[in-house]
Order: sequence, then C-alpha cells, then structure tokens
Amino acid sequence: MQVHRDLAQLPAFRSAIVTIGTFDGVHAGHRQIIDLMKREAREHGGETVLITFHPHPREVVQLEGPPIYLLTTLEEKMRALDEAGLDHLVVVPFHDAFANQSAEAYITQFLVARFQPRVIVIGHDHRYGKNRSGDFALLQRMAPGFGFTVMEIPAFMLEEITISSTRIRESLLAGAVSRANQLLSYPYFFCGQVVQGNQLGRTIGFPTANLHISDTRKLVPANGVYAVEVDRLTTGERLQGMMNIGIRPTVSGTQRMIEVNIFDFDAMIYDETLRVHVHHRLRDEQKFQGLDALKAQLAEDARQARELLAAI
Repeated sequence: MQVHRDLAQLPAFRSAIVTIGTFDGVHAGHRQIIDLMKREAREHGGETVLITFHPHPREVVQLEGPPIYLLTTLEEKMRALDEAGLDHLVVVPFHDAFANQSAEAYITQFLVARFQPRVIVIGHDHRYGKNRSGDFALLQRMAPGFGFTVMEIPAFMLEEITISSTRIRESLLAGAVSRANQLLSYPYFFCGQVVQGNQLGRTIGFPTANLHISDTRKLVPANGVYAVEVDRLTTGERLQGMMNIGIRPTVSGTQRMIEVNIFDFDAMIYDETLRVHVHHRLRDEQKFQGLDALKAQLAEDARQARELLAAI
C-alpha cells in the first residue's frame, strides 16, 4: 500500500475507486467496504483509494464534549489497511479552512481535481463541506458532469460498522477483550515505548517492561491482568507474556501504569518500542496482603496466560 501525505504530490490514480472515512480500528465492518472497493477495482481495472483525515475531524469542529479515544493511531491504521489489501491511503490534513470550503468546492477542487475518481463508494449519510451542507444527493447530481459514478454503501453495512465500533470501545473499556477481538477480527493492539520503572517486579521474580503510549487518544483497555503477545519491533521477534494495567494497589501505587512481563526473556530493552497484542483478560487488578501473596498470584497468572496463549 502506498501512503500519500502531500496533496500536491499525488500520483495520477488509475480508475480510482475512492472512499472517505476515519476507518478507526479497521475492523470487520470496514473490511467489508474495502472488499467491495476491491471488487469494483477489478471490474474497472482500477486502484482502491481511501481518503482519511488527520487529526480526527471531531478534534477540529467539535471543541467541547467527551474526549476522543481511538482504536488505532494513524500509524496503526496504516498497518491494518495495508494488511487489508488497500492500494492507496491518502492522509489529508484536517483544519478549519478545509472544513469550511463549500460542498461544491469539496467535490470539484478536492475529489475531482485531486483524485479523478471512477467510482466514489460512500454512505447515504456522508456529509462534507461548510456546515456539513454537502450530501449524497449532491454527489449524485454532480457525478455525470465529471465522469464518475456514486456507489452507495448499504445502510445495513453502515449500521453494522457503527454498532461494531461502539461495542468494541465499550468492550475494551470494560475489559471484555475477547468480545472486542471478535468484532475487530484481530487481537486489539497498541504500541508503547519501554521506559524506566521502579524495578519492583524484578525483585519478586517477574521483571516487567513499563510502557509509555505517546498518543493520549489511544484507547487503553480496563485495568486488569491480560495474556498478551509482544512484538519486539527492533528484531522482529514475537514473544509471549502477561500484562498488568492499573495503579498497583498492593504497593500503594497511585499512577496508572502499563507493565508487561515477557516470558522466558531477560534483555535490556529500554527505549525500544513494543507492539502488544491483547488476547485474554485473566482477572481484575487486586490488592494483596503483601508481596508474597502477590508473587503467588502472579505465578498463577503466568500459568493461565501460557496455557491460553499456547492455544493460539
């Protein structure tokens, strides 16, 4: 997949099959749309092109309200879209000037001038232009004059995507990762940089990599203990382990932390970036009566995690 960030340097797309959206999570519902685009591309001898925006449009046009939590950062989305078989991803900077162009200008000066689309695959509820004045009907009216057609994404598919996205977020925030993973069609993952911790885990036989996620919008699952796989990006190794998300109440912690104990591994990996794939939630975070009780529970957690991960 080719990634384009400069609108002035876009290639001449071949019979572009275009869709537009955030595609956060690139879950099973989104992949149905990509598969639909790929079928159209085969029919027309064209290429699939997804237009997405960065930052998230709500961060620009909706300054108040609850924070936005993303299932995928931009880099993670790129990886998932590449795996889905997309030909081109165009990352469009979203700002006030772009949001305030007229709906007609959005079609003529943005979609047509930049992409020369053969087919635009879009939902009936797609809105664009100043005050979200542009709609599906306007695209249909203007399409013949510019030589493209508009394909409507079925309403049931859009509803499924909306429901799935909501359920995935709710499931992760509740710790129900197995349910979230089923809806995603892959294990939920995130990337974090290994930072210095207090090395308490090493003293009780369970050393951990403390992870820092730089993007504060990335959704972190509920506090608890999880069975995980870990990609060490510097070497390409895939390792297994268990992860704790929480404040560590047994040692009177107050700051929420992400700690990963990698099985059968003992290397200095400070400053490395790890990709963590979250497979199963083992239990809630608990406060134990001392380090001996904590150590005994961690041994049981490791046993369960190894058993679950062996079945993957």
